[in-house]
Amino acid sequence: MTVSVETQTFIAENKRRYEELKAAGQQHAPKALPGPTPRGSASIMPGAVLHTETIPGGWYSSTPLKAGEALRIHLAHGPAAVSMIAWSATDASERLNYADTVKVQWTSALGKGRVLFSDMGRVMFSLIEDTTGMHDVLVGGSTPASNRARYGDTVLRNTRDNFILEALKRGLDKRDIPPALTFFAPVRTDAEGNFRWIEDARQQGDFVDLRAEMDLIVALSNCPHPMDPAPDYAPPPVEAIRFQPPAPAADDLCRTATIEAVRGFENNAR
Repeated sequence: MTVSVETQTFIAENKRRYEELKAAGQQHAPKALPGPTPRGSASIMPGAVLHTETIPGGWYSSTPLKAGEALRIHLAHGPAAVSMIAWSATDASERLNYADTVKVQWTSALGKGRVLFSDMGRVMFSLIEDTTGMHDVLVGGSTPASNRARYGDTVLRNTRDNFILEALKRGLDKRDIPPALTFFAPVRTDAEGNFRWIEDARQQGDFVDLRAEMDLIVALSNCPHPMDPAPDYAPPPVEAIRFQPPAPAADDLCRTATIEAVRGFENNAR
């Protein structure tokens, strides 16, 4: 397809403007974000564990999470992809919004030190530990159509239907389900804008710790990502551990790393 000169000029101008705004926003980041959490570190003290749930391959789970509590998603049995959505526990119309999470922080690369925003500009989660920094906020979770395309089978469980079931149990419906982000789905874009899967970026023992910054209902789905190159549908179980982390300090990384996070926590305080 031939792109007109006018269209090329329009695209170039929009890209230039975007880069200007991004540079202006990132000038205010007072802290450099750390690298991934070393595997095998950041142990949870036994007395801090509130509940542990094993999510079988293909299935889903949900949990309430009070402000200040944390959720560890742990690949205890092998590489897997875990999709997540969340609602405010007090008002289900406020939901996790990964589009705003990406837009406000000027990056689709989530890792330790980042926060996850609701669609009302408030911070739902802080990523306080993360062994990979390789999560997908672009492609989304599996659906009957993606299972049919990938495995030739629509009977296999998928993330979209799992979240519909969870929503129905809570008196909600399809319109209450926000787009999901997927942890441990190593999707990146190349120079041409194509999605690429980086399989060696995750392994057994990886985990991510999410500290709740408001009272939440969290739903997780343990289904293969649509881009997972494994030929068979065989997701291993994953562990979801709700625990009480240390209280954040005044200079807590997630609360102070970027001006966008500071504003989000100001919205929480209101």
